[in-house]
This record gives sequence, structure tokens and C-alpha cells, in this order.
Amino acid sequence: MSTLEDRINQAISHFLTKNKLKKLDRASMAKYCGASVAAVGQWINGKTGSLDSLKNAKAAQYLGVNPYWLAGDTKYNMVDTSGDKKLDNNIDLSQKIALEGHPVPVISWVAAGSFGDIETVLRDVEVEEYLPPIKECGKNGYGLVVVGNSMKPDFKPGDRIYVNPDIQTFDLQTDDLVIIACSGETEATFKKLIIEGGDKYLQPLNPNWPDQIIKLTEDCRLVGKVVGLYRKI
Repeated sequence: MSTLEDRINQAISHFLTKNKLKKLDRASMAKYCGASVAAVGQWINGKTGSLDSLKNAKAAQYLGVNPYWLAGDTKYNMVDTSGDKKLDNNIDLSQKIALEGHPVPVISWVAAGSFGDIETVLRDVEVEEYLPPIKECGKNGYGLVVVGNSMKPDFKPGDRIYVNPDIQTFDLQTDDLVIIACSGETEATFKKLIIEGGDKYLQPLNPNWPDQIIKLTEDCRLVGKVVGLYRKI
């Protein structure tokens, strides 16, 4: 079991090294701790067996050590290093994303699935919410609120997705995320696109969804390509 003399001298050595000093200013420490210079000398020379809680706390604070350790509690280290842990640098503050373009209107799935001209739809639809702009949406881009669980886990109910309606069918590739409308349906649908030869299929991202492969028929058309995700947290 260490003594107060051992611990106080170890703490002083730590203090001097950390602050690049050669000698302890006993007068300064005494003033900080509310004690006499002679008393501090007695702590250092082993003539004092223990400190009262206030003197112990002040001495530990001055020397930059754990007060519980200085009081003799062996469960603690001299220096608490938990605050020295650095956070992982997982963002680059120099690479800020500029918001370019106009706010993106959020429309209903019924409006998205209509067979009208998109410019007409956006002009006539009632908009109650706008998303921050992203250039990938294009000039006629809009947002939709995800409903249902077919696109989990990547897209959850309540997520907002950005749609570019000006993407041409021949520009689409397998694994693109698309919005499709079919004749006879009142709403559009959101799925992953699969292209095999001359055929096109839709697939949900949820592996537990009952209909895993849906073949697109001639009465279905591309409404737009999903180009972004907005999630409230």
C-alpha cells in the first residue's frame, strides 16, 4: 500500500513533466490548496499521513491527478485517461455540400402515378412540403414519402426520396431505383430495376417481401429515377 508521501511525490513528478518544469513552486501550490508552505512540505516529506477531503481535492486538481487515487483508493489510476480518447475523424469539414437549385416539392403517390405531363402535374398539385435542393433531381424533380416496408432496410416508412422524372428509359441500368406507374393502378410504385435482355423486372429490397420479381408489362411506364434520400432524425 502506497503512502501519501509516495503518491504526492509521484503526482509532483507527473506535474513537472507535463508542464516542463524543473521544480515545484510550493508557495503557489500552498496558496491554491489553502494551506501553508510548511504544510505542503510536510505532505512531501511524509510527515502527514492523509489529507482532509478539501485539501486532497485541491492538491489533486493543482497537480492534475485523480483525487480518489491521491486519497489512496487503489481502484483508480493516478491520471484519468478516459477524457484523452480522441473521436474518430469520420467527416471532412472542409468538404461542405453546397445546396444548389430550388426546393424540391413533395407530392403524393397518386400524383406521381398520373399519366399527365410532369410539368403540368407539378403546376397543378398542392404542395405542403419541400425538401432541400439537390442538383441530381433536375429542373422537374420532386419528392415522395416512402410508405410500406417493401424497400426496407434501405428505405423506411417516412423517408423522403428524390425523384428525377427526366431520366430516359435507355439510360437506366440494372439495380437502378425507379418509380413506375402502370395502367389501371391509382398510385406509382418504388422498386429496384432488373434488366435481362429485352425484359425488365421490378424487385423489392426487402428479402422477406412476398412478390420478389415482378415483370414489367407494356402498360407500365417509367415515372422517374430515385436519385437521393432525405431522412429526418
